[in-house]
Amino acid sequence: MTRFRPCIDLHAGQVKQIVGGTLDSATSELRTNHVSPHPPAHFARLYRDGDLGGAHVIMLGGGNADAAREALAEWPGRLQVGGGIGDGNARQWIEAGAEKVIITSFLFPEGRFSQERLDAVLAALDGDKSKLVIDLSCRRRGEDRWFVAMNKWQTITDMEVNQESISRLEPYCSEFLIHAADNEGLQRGIDEALVGRLAEWCTIPVTYAGGGRALADLDRVEALSGGRVDLTIGSALDCFGGSGVTLEECVEWNRRKG
Repeated sequence: MTRFRPCIDLHAGQVKQIVGGTLDSATSELRTNHVSPHPPAHFARLYRDGDLGGAHVIMLGGGNADAAREALAEWPGRLQVGGGIGDGNARQWIEAGAEKVIITSFLFPEGRFSQERLDAVLAALDGDKSKLVIDLSCRRRGEDRWFVAMNKWQTITDMEVNQESISRLEPYCSEFLIHAADNEGLQRGIDEALVGRLAEWCTIPVTYAGGGRALADLDRVEALSGGRVDLTIGSALDCFGGSGVTLEECVEWNRRKG
C-alpha cells in the first residue's frame, strides 16, 4: 500500500522548503516556500510521535551536518540521511544514527554513472544493501523521459530513469528515492506519468516526491501505482507553512492503511 513519507530538508542549517528547480549556488536565484522557526529535532519528534518511518533528511549543500545529526539523535535508527554522502562517510552516518544513507551525486563524477563508486559505497557499508538508498531524482527531458539530476538538481547526468537503469541498480540498494525536481516545491500536482512508470519498473520500495499538494494525492499515487509507490508531501503540509494538508491527516492515512 502507498504510504506517506515525511522529509526534513536542510539548507544553511535550517529546515526549509525550496522550489527544487531554483536550488543552485546563486542565492539570488533561490526561491524558498518556507523557512521553519523550529530546529530539525522538532520535526524528528513529530515523525517519531506519528510513527512515520522512512523519513528522509536531506542536506542541501554544506553547513548542514550538525543539523542532520540533531535530527538523527532525536529518533536514532529510524531516519534516512542524504546529501554529500559517499564511500568516505557513509559508515559514519550509520554510526551517527541513520537507518539508511541516501546517495546521488557521488555516483556521477562529471555527470557520468560510476559502477566503481557504487561498489565502493556498498563496501563501506560492509556489503549491506539494506542500509543504502539510491536517489534518482530527475528532471524531465522531452515527452515522458527523465534523466537523473545531481548537484542540487542542476546538473543533468547521462543516466535516464527507465526500466534498464532501475534493473541495473536494484541489486545494490534497498529502495529508491525519486524527486521530480521540476515539480518540487511548486504544489501544482504530481508527475503522474513518472509515478506510473516507477510502479512498472521498480520491484523494491520507491518513494516519489514533487508536487504533492493535498491528501487526495496519496489516493492518486496509490491508484496510479497499485500501492507500490510511496509519496512525500512537503511544502503543502501545515507544519511547513502550507494549507493543503495537515500532518495529522497524513499520519491518519498511514494508520488507516495499516
